[in-house]
Amino acid sequence: MNAIDPVADATVFKRVFEAMHAATRRNAQVERSARKARLDALVALVHDNAERFVTAISADFGHRSAHETRLLELFPSLESIRHTRSHFGGWMKPQRKSASIWFRPGRARIIPQPLGVVGIIVPWNYPLFLAVSPLAAALAAGNRVMIKMSEFTPRTGELLAELAAKYFAADDVSVVLGDATVGADFARLPFDHLLFTGSTKVGHDIMRMAADNLTPVTLELGGKSPAIVGPDYPMAKAAERIMIGKLLNAGQTCIAPDYVLVPAGQEQAFIDAARAVVAKCFPALASTPDYTAIVNDRHYQRLQGYVADAEARGAKVEPLSTTMPDDARRRLPPLALLNVDDDMRVMQDEIFGPLLPVLPYANLDAAISYVNQHPRPLALYCFENDTGRRDRVLNETVAGGVTINDTILHIAQEELPFGGVGPSGMGHYHGYEGFKTFTKQKAVFYQSWLNGMSLFNPPYGALFERLTKFLIR
Repeated sequence: MNAIDPVADATVFKRVFEAMHAATRRNAQVERSARKARLDALVALVHDNAERFVTAISADFGHRSAHETRLLELFPSLESIRHTRSHFGGWMKPQRKSASIWFRPGRARIIPQPLGVVGIIVPWNYPLFLAVSPLAAALAAGNRVMIKMSEFTPRTGELLAELAAKYFAADDVSVVLGDATVGADFARLPFDHLLFTGSTKVGHDIMRMAADNLTPVTLELGGKSPAIVGPDYPMAKAAERIMIGKLLNAGQTCIAPDYVLVPAGQEQAFIDAARAVVAKCFPALASTPDYTAIVNDRHYQRLQGYVADAEARGAKVEPLSTTMPDDARRRLPPLALLNVDDDMRVMQDEIFGPLLPVLPYANLDAAISYVNQHPRPLALYCFENDTGRRDRVLNETVAGGVTINDTILHIAQEELPFGGVGPSGMGHYHGYEGFKTFTKQKAVFYQSWLNGMSLFNPPYGALFERLTKFLIR
């Protein structure tokens, strides 16, 4: 079987890992045909079981919009695999490089090779896409893969484990289920590469665990992703695009806008426009199947705690819907928060829910300064048609990725790398960047039978001195 039972211990993980490790050492290079077959199997796994994933993910959330699952999980998963499948043959070809003039007619090239066994730790918010997208890259690069699914989405994890056993050989792909203790045992395995998607806090722990084996890591974390609305940008259009990005998956998205910076005096205009967007998109928010629940009670209470803490410290809470919170179904209507400051928990933690602080700025210098005084975000959104102001935001801030005049969409571009910077993550994947992440780019130099290296051999004499003086002139 390629699924490891939730009660499995580190001994079981080690056996599965060792079987994969041995397979990679017996066959260090994986042929293109084998890689394509694995990618074909992954396409079939997702495509043929699409509605089963829709049902499982919704059950894990208490309710997840089926439309959002198809748009945000199934479509990008299949698009990622198909893009990778179309291009990986070219990616895996050796690349000719120019040899230094002093060492010609020797030749240089790079030979991409599989790393070996890759570990992928999947979060709960997009449990299919954030398993499949890195899996596609790792398989295209010729690796064997172990996947640790989140304990917060057990039905999705069980389904993926069942299907992995059907579509893949046991030493190609294995799925691990279980709680945080199981996850810690998983992270301590001596993988050839480990990719973790999740919170910055857990990312610290993952990196410490991986360090014991000097396992290289890619950390896809999060943080507080700002949206800056320019002084001349139409407020209604900005509010529409910000709220659509914010309310996908009820805000449970790592690159959702976390707070909005608007020109001073325009806060109420933004809130009024945001209310209109919510009313248009979710006219019956209490009953619509298009609005997703908060994943579990812990996260629901966490979000309620942010609101209570902010209100107690002087924030003004602005409901963006007439619907009241539904504790039993964990359905939390969107709220805007005014008069917030950095002492409030909602401005310290990544929100991961439908709460949106709205902050005024006096001028563009102040907006840029505010972003730069805080940890570098995973995403940044700039709503600005003036090229000069837009370029200032791009050039004077650092973020993992940026969408101009919209939100979220940079993650959907397979030709763009996806990844954070500093506290929001390290390393990249998607498309070719994912292939590179899971590949050893082996440097090879081919010496020519005709070469001058013997001139530099000992014993060193007058000719050596003249040559080295010329080289370091």
